[in-house]
Amino acid sequence: MDKVLLSDLRKQNKYTHFFQDWANQEFGKMPDPKKVVKDLEKLSNQIGMQEGLYMACFDYKNLNLAFFAGNVEELTGYPSSMFRNKGMETSFTMIHPDDRPELFRFQEIVFKAFHGLSMKEKHTFEFSYTTRWVHRTTLEVHWMMARVKPYFIDESGNFAMDFHVIVKLMVPPKISGYDWNYSFVKDDGERVVVSKNEPTEHEVKLTKKEKQVVKLILDGQSSKEIGEALNISINTVGTHRKNILKKLGARNVTEMIKILSSYEF
Repeated sequence: MDKVLLSDLRKQNKYTHFFQDWANQEFGKMPDPKKVVKDLEKLSNQIGMQEGLYMACFDYKNLNLAFFAGNVEELTGYPSSMFRNKGMETSFTMIHPDDRPELFRFQEIVFKAFHGLSMKEKHTFEFSYTTRWVHRTTLEVHWMMARVKPYFIDESGNFAMDFHVIVKLMVPPKISGYDWNYSFVKDDGERVVVSKNEPTEHEVKLTKKEKQVVKLILDGQSSKEIGEALNISINTVGTHRKNILKKLGARNVTEMIKILSSYEF
């Protein structure tokens, strides 16, 4: 069955053509693939791969999956050999069919946005997405959320390799399909956020107190705990939350946390 599936994927090449613009970049010197895998294996060991946590690195020059870690085989029903030999095709084959159109639209958005940035801005670029993986045989659906950063940008500013940290969501999010956002820090220091629901770029200027509230939210603290930590009332915490939601263009706390997960504090 393994060989049959691999053979089918080799014949199909259904999805890599969506990434042809990435492969057509005039790449400069690329890192040694063996060293990349070795470094990422070391990183995954340092993190300590937990159940429901996955890591992956896509190589856009060769349009393949340079590295992956985590028990993907059990979750998706696809043999690990398929990820090693036909990683990009396998990765998109397991995405829910209803999510694929928005996924491929988003990669075009990412490509265009990234190449419009200065080199300094490119090194702050990152994006997040939420999607569904479908098990090959049981057809069980799993909601996944990923945070992605460039792993290697060559000297010409080409996005050559990325790095995904993917988490399985225990509770389905309040969205109907593929969702996304990306962000970067402008040369003047302001962070810009773009999301599926707010497709135009908008700068996010948080006050010092709002940044403190954000950090505590990301630490998982409740409004009461945040109030006690910052010596402010729960009502004031609520006001800060509302202001942060408005500035981010987020509809709810879940969406706010997803956007804020890309912030560095």
